Amino acid sequence: MALYFRAAEAARACLSAFPELELADGTCLPGYTSPYLPFGRCEDEDNMCNLYSQTTTQEAMRQLFQGLSVTDRLGNLAPGKVYPDQTAPIIRHDGEAIEMAMARWGMPSPPSVLKTARDPGVTNVRNLTSPHWRRWLGPAHRCLVPVTAFAEPRGGGRGNQWFAAAGTGVSMFFAGIELRNWTSLRKVKDGETTDDLYAFLTCAPNAEVKAVHPKAMPVILTDPRDWETWLSAPIEIASQLQRPLPDEALVQVDEPADPG
Repeated sequence: MALYFRAAEAARACLSAFPELELADGTCLPGYTSPYLPFGRCEDEDNMCNLYSQTTTQEAMRQLFQGLSVTDRLGNLAPGKVYPDQTAPIIRHDGEAIEMAMARWGMPSPPSVLKTARDPGVTNVRNLTSPHWRRWLGPAHRCLVPVTAFAEPRGGGRGNQWFAAAGTGVSMFFAGIELRNWTSLRKVKDGETTDDLYAFLTCAPNAEVKAVHPKAMPVILTDPRDWETWLSAPIEIASQLQRPLPDEALVQVDEPADPG
């Protein structure tokens, strides 16, 4: 059974009266909008990029970091679309080396935005001055999130527009933060789980994204020097990467096909 509300206040009142209810997993599907904020998002968080595609192979990822020791903990990586609360590959620190590992999309939400004990996680982070995020901004908690294409909502219930790199042979990573062994209640039916989590930074949009979604875009890194800076530099330096890609660095593309 699904319930729909004309106003956010009505949705909040219903959830308060019946705390055992849970937002449907379908709220993460493309084109679906809800008057109630899903995924633990804050009231002022941009409604953006909650869907992307990752098709880079493990070997191709490893080749991008030649000269570095790379530990592969991905198992059998399946390419495809990534939705909030799903697991996806990230590249993070592993002692003195780096490793490719799987993590769950959605960092812990600020306690002030949670209505119940359930925390579905925050997918996008913009305000780096927030005390909630500052504790995870050091190099030990930074990661790179491989991305082939990403979706932005067109608004008005018109679905998503997908974007990819304009040139051939361009490798893209979201500038991410990650947290390991975090115990929380992600889904009521699963009870408490302990997970490795991640999210990625957002910024003002470049020209291509702004034409579709004027509020924000993900922070995307395409230069190997920027990958190294994000993984290793002090936050005072690394935070300068929280900027849009140059105009004309992205093109609109069709929605990627699901792997058959």
